[in-house]
Amino acid sequence: MSDIAKTDIKDIAGSVALVCALFGLAVYLPILGFFFALFIPLPVLYYQIKLSRIHGRIASALSAVAVYIMIGSIGVDLIFFAELLFIGILLSMFFEKNLPVEMVVGLTCLAVLGSGAAGLLFYSLTLNQSIGSIVSAYVMRNLELTMALYKSAGIPEDNVRMLSDSLGQIQYVLVRITPALITSMTMLVVWANILTARPVFSAGRMPYPSFGRLNQWRAPELLVWLVIGCSGILLLPSSGLKIIGINGLIVLLTIYFFQGIAIVSFFFNKKHFSRIARMLLYGLIVLQQLLLIVVIGLGFFDTWIDFRKLDKNAE
Repeated sequence: MSDIAKTDIKDIAGSVALVCALFGLAVYLPILGFFFALFIPLPVLYYQIKLSRIHGRIASALSAVAVYIMIGSIGVDLIFFAELLFIGILLSMFFEKNLPVEMVVGLTCLAVLGSGAAGLLFYSLTLNQSIGSIVSAYVMRNLELTMALYKSAGIPEDNVRMLSDSLGQIQYVLVRITPALITSMTMLVVWANILTARPVFSAGRMPYPSFGRLNQWRAPELLVWLVIGCSGILLLPSSGLKIIGINGLIVLLTIYFFQGIAIVSFFFNKKHFSRIARMLLYGLIVLQQLLLIVVIGLGFFDTWIDFRKLDKNAE
């Protein structure tokens, strides 16, 4: 066996092992597991570009088989993790085409959401159930698991009882905003892997697309009017229109979160914050809802205030 073949086999095994490790951490670690799930596409992306096209596809196929074996059944969870692998494959394709970052995120999200919807539809047909009933049952099952986690964490009984009594209302709301939550989560996963890929590719001495300075990125100004329109829909008496407005707002505010984080990163660089300080502050933003709202507000009002003075610098 040649040295090239040995290297490829080693890389394929490394890709599958990393995917399985991230999957295991995502499934078996409560709360923190979600953050490991975010980066399941990263080893797929890295080795898709590092290996030849055929060997990269073999690594992805073996990773998918391994994830299926670990899950043990076909269901919503399998569709979810399959889409995470698909994100890595799509990003590798778009990275090689050197597209603008907006197109990479947009095309990846459209492909993932479309294939995920098709997979969910096929699954619903095999069960002879509607997609709504499958999503509703999945949401309730996860709410019950969350309640069990709260009880084991020692949360006061009164708080647990209050949440338990409200499970029906919480399920009602979550099911109706599921399209926006899935869209926002897909954008978040794609965005996180694009950012994380830069230092990983640099360490592996692999070419990274010329996306430019992402801490100067800003959303199109047109989105401001969409936010205003969705907010106005919430004032209408129709419950159906309100659901549309809420879903639209969640997706749009996620985009402004990206712009807000770009602003934060811009000033971290300008003030020469250390890497440890940045990691701590980013962690606080993720964990503290108030800081999260502040970051979204920075992104939204940057349209008028221009915190980074990008228009002035352009002039």
